[in-house]
Amino acid sequence: MINREIIRIKIVQLTYAYYQNGNKNIDTAEKELFFSLSKAYDLYNILLALIVAITRESRRRLEVLQAKALREGRPEPSQKFAFNRFAIQLEGNRQLMEFIETQQRPWTDYPEFVGKLLEQIEQTQIYKDYMSGNDDDYATDRELWRRLYRTLIQENEDLDQLLEEQSLYWNDDKEVVDTFVLKTIKRFDEKNGPRQELLPEYDSEEERDYARKLFRAAILNADEYQRYMSEASINWDFSRLAYMDVIIMQIAIAEMLTFPSIPLSVTINEFVELAKVYSTPRSSGYINGMLDAIARHLIRQHRLMKQLDTTRGPQQES
Repeated sequence: MINREIIRIKIVQLTYAYYQNGNKNIDTAEKELFFSLSKAYDLYNILLALIVAITRESRRRLEVLQAKALREGRPEPSQKFAFNRFAIQLEGNRQLMEFIETQQRPWTDYPEFVGKLLEQIEQTQIYKDYMSGNDDDYATDRELWRRLYRTLIQENEDLDQLLEEQSLYWNDDKEVVDTFVLKTIKRFDEKNGPRQELLPEYDSEEERDYARKLFRAAILNADEYQRYMSEASINWDFSRLAYMDVIIMQIAIAEMLTFPSIPLSVTINEFVELAKVYSTPRSSGYINGMLDAIARHLIRQHRLMKQLDTTRGPQQES
């Protein structure tokens, strides 16, 4: 699950922190990096567990309504949502249950939030159409939760605030992790029952190696990389760079030089996007031009054995 997008984000954050906290122990910093990455995987499981928590609250309320209907001699309410097939399969998933046990049921401390979210679900047209529809199969049940997640969980300021209170590590994780939760919902197959596999923490050991090598290269070769910035900035006002700009470019150069298989255009584009989030409004255009110039400079100096798209020129924001 932890991909290079998440890894780049974490390395930008942890490299900045490395220079800010004054305790420049790279081994300690590397442990913090991998702990931060593990928290992203925790968030993935916690968001899946939220579906389970909502389903359990729905069943609890259903029992109350059933008892009331029995007393008043009225028809029992529908059990369709409370016993949604996909949600029941997720509730019994062995991997998720193991995680929930280690986290001491992560949503039990937030009954008001879970209850409010259930009520919001019940007010949506998605829910109403599902409850009144004639389709009664696993695919329909799974699609309901995919649509509810995209509508009420993926963009939810109350949830974002609650998660931020639980862990500062999750400030920038949720947007990426949401895509993996939706991918997981889509992958669920009824025939797999409780043995349905969730996404692994890492797709391969290669991703762990990528994180370790990029982080160490960015820090251990910082002086060299900053010299490349100076050499390539003849036509640029190097003093315009914010501190975060230097960090982002330092890591981008580390990726250019350390990973032969990653195209230069991919590296430049990825770190320009990070600059839009983590630095000043004008930084992305400046960094785009600088990284392009640095790549061309390193190629001319035979320090970089890659090719840069000849049609690609510095692209600055106006």
